[in-house]
This record gives sequence, structure tokens and C-alpha cells, in this order.
Amino acid sequence: MKILVLNSGSSSVKYQVFEIDNRERCLAKGLIDRIGLKQASVTHTIPGRDGVAYSAAITDHRVAIGEILQLLTHPGHGILKSLDEIEGVGHRVVHGGERFAESVLIDGPVIEAIRECCEIAPLHNPPNLLGIEACEKLLPGVPQAAVFDTAFHQTMPPRAYAYAIPYAMYLKY
Repeated sequence: MKILVLNSGSSSVKYQVFEIDNRERCLAKGLIDRIGLKQASVTHTIPGRDGVAYSAAITDHRVAIGEILQLLTHPGHGILKSLDEIEGVGHRVVHGGERFAESVLIDGPVIEAIRECCEIAPLHNPPNLLGIEACEKLLPGVPQAAVFDTAFHQTMPPRAYAYAIPYAMYLKY
């Protein structure tokens, strides 16, 4: 099983592709950085092979993910014969509020919950949503999962996660 993992940040997308069978191994990884500037930086590496690095006009996160998928299927430096080999996509999502204590399959209500948290994670959740939406379009029917940074904090006692701010702010946000 091949899984694409994406970390869509404010001006970058990091990615890895894992093969999961009897063991887990990374097949490829890379980074598109400086998204939205005149020339973005693209790096793509495959363990045991020469990497690829170049500059390109990457206007937004949707274009970046399209570029990643082209790299992964490129005849010279790709690792996939077809995008059909991708059986799942995992997204690092920064803020899921208190709603998510574990990873979840992405559907309409999950997308709406991530959107509702954009106010408290304005630099991260909007690009996370762009990555999810791009995969819906470019990899239709492929299951997607969200892995929330905030899920870790669900295991902490309230005195540990709420001590640093006024309680009214905690309740509001």
C-alpha cells in the first residue's frame, strides 16, 4: 500500500510517500517552498538515487500538489507508474480544536470543522484545507485522513493545557 503524506504550510508543501507492507519505508520525499513568489524552490529525493532540484512558478498550494504528483509519476525520477497506486493521503492539520482526539477520515463535516478553526490557526488551517481540496480534485476517490497536532493535547490534563491564558479566552477560542 502506498500512502502520500502532505504537510501544507503557509508557503510550502512538504511530502513523503510511504510503502506500507510488512514494514514501512519511505519511497520519496520533497519540498516545494516559497509558494506564491516568482520562483518557488522544488526538491525531490528518492533514497539511493540522485535528487532533483529546480525553480518553478508555483502560484498556490493546488499547483504545488499538482507538481508533486507529476514528480511522483515522472518517467525519469518518479516512483509511481500511475497515480492509481496511491491508496491513501494523510494530511498534517495543525488545529482541530477539541473536536478531534485522534486521526480521522476526511469528509464534509471534518472539512467544516477544520474551516471553523481557521480563526485560531490562520496561517496553517487554510493551507491545510487547500491541500485537502487539491487532493479531492487530483486524486478523486482516494481516501484522505487528517492527523491533528491538537490531538496530542487532548491527552493532557486541563491544568497543563489551559494554565497560560485567561479562562475566558480558553472558553471563547
